Amino acid sequence: MDAYAWMIRFSELVTADAERLTRLDSAIGDGDHGSNLDRGLRAAAEALSKDLPPGKVLITAGRTLVSKTGGASGPLYGTALRRAGKSLGDAAEVGAAELGAALRAALEGVQELGKASEGDKTMVDALAPAVAAFEASAGEGLPAAARAALDAAEKGAEATVPLQARKGRASYLGPRSVGHLDPGAASTVLLFRALADVTDG
Repeated sequence: MDAYAWMIRFSELVTADAERLTRLDSAIGDGDHGSNLDRGLRAAAEALSKDLPPGKVLITAGRTLVSKTGGASGPLYGTALRRAGKSLGDAAEVGAAELGAALRAALEGVQELGKASEGDKTMVDALAPAVAAFEASAGEGLPAAARAALDAAEKGAEATVPLQARKGRASYLGPRSVGHLDPGAASTVLLFRALADVTDG
């Protein structure tokens, strides 16, 4: 698994979708999710080196996101990537089983930090099913597992629309948060779309 290519692709997808992410966040949050995440990922892309092992790539990207990204997305994505990177260690080659364990560590980090569960209308609603789908399909190889994770992330994100937010800034809106796609779940889909893009074929 080429972690460098994954992070570069994630940055590209967020840049292309930043306006939509910010629009989603304007409806139920601070209105800065797309711009903040775009800025952080651009900085992360510049900080990365192709020569680093996958784990170090993810740790470097995570650290950069924490330092360069405002709002909740920096700490959450930063924690996810650093936990995933630590799980991978110094391994030069990463297969589906190792990446599945790293994604599980990322999810646990996000849940520890944000105290969110599935159904709370957060990025966890996309991340948790994506991780489970990846693990379930890991035996079929990395491309198949990545595609399964992307499909699950997309379904999980879409399922946030009818939910009332119970965590984060959106929770302040109460019933008015219903009917909106959660921006964190939407950007989580891009994380897995990037993974599917760089592992396909």
